[in-house]
Amino acid sequence: MTDTSAAQHPYAELTPDRVMDALSELGLWPDGRLLALSSYENRVYRVHLDEPEQGHKAVVLKFYRPGRWSRAQIQEEHNFAAELVAGEVPMVAPLTIGGQTLHHSAGFDFSVSPLRGGRTPELDDFEVLEWIGRFLARIHTVGAARPFVHRPTLDVQTFALEPAQWLQTHQMIPLEVEREWQTTLAQAVELIQDKMAQGASERQALRLHGDCHPGNILWTPTDLPGGGPHFVDLDDARMGPAVQDLWMLLSGDRRQRTAQLSALVDGYEQVRDLDRSELHLIEPLRTLRLIHYSAWLARRWEDPIFPVNFPWFGTPDYWRGQVQMLQEQIEQMQEEPLVV
Repeated sequence: MTDTSAAQHPYAELTPDRVMDALSELGLWPDGRLLALSSYENRVYRVHLDEPEQGHKAVVLKFYRPGRWSRAQIQEEHNFAAELVAGEVPMVAPLTIGGQTLHHSAGFDFSVSPLRGGRTPELDDFEVLEWIGRFLARIHTVGAARPFVHRPTLDVQTFALEPAQWLQTHQMIPLEVEREWQTTLAQAVELIQDKMAQGASERQALRLHGDCHPGNILWTPTDLPGGGPHFVDLDDARMGPAVQDLWMLLSGDRRQRTAQLSALVDGYEQVRDLDRSELHLIEPLRTLRLIHYSAWLARRWEDPIFPVNFPWFGTPDYWRGQVQMLQEQIEQMQEEPLVV
């Protein structure tokens, strides 16, 4: 794949001085300590302040990737986060500064959030999974109150068909793998469409976290004040089925995934009923994410951080691996769904 000079990418303009200036424009004064946090889609920084802001001595600045979301879509993310906080969901939401949560500086939209600590939750601990299940149910109770107006819906078109078309139009698939990838992709998409169509007329779409993997949950010991899970990063929030926010927390063999799902559902249904007919969507949703992920990497390749962190992407071996994963997902989608 062709690399692009870092100077040509918009984030090349986001220097440490620009980050500090953006904060100062809001009347917040950094003490000089700046740390870039792990993030590929956006640019995220931890900054310490001379004077606390709303009781916070350190904040997190998130600079949104230019062109990905409209300002209306970003504001919907912020409004959803605020609703969750009002509903006593432990969501880390942007601070309101100067009457707003979405700010603009030097060509970038950005937000300022409180810094929260925590570690990745222990998902082999069923008590932890029950806790998370309860809070996911509370997220969905708030999410079901009204739909997003500007944010998209998780569907086959946006997560499979359009990304696959983009990959082929931009000739991202090596010729020696292309035909096998196309054939396998078509088989997978046909199965996904069939599974997604089952019960679609009765299925409720609600506002979701959308990317609820373990890295987006911060866990603090339950014997501490405010202990338990804290959810972060609503960047991928969208409309979709409730099970989308559960399946990324499952791992291991079928027995392990069934046990994990049972614990999540036990906690979830202490707060809100789960439509268990959605469980047959777990493997189709996982397959959609795999397809979408390849296109996401390809579309971000001009960002210098991507070739550095994903040097294996785009090679014939990578795409052969994708074919194998799609074949495995086809088998998984043909199996009976998990039952709890």
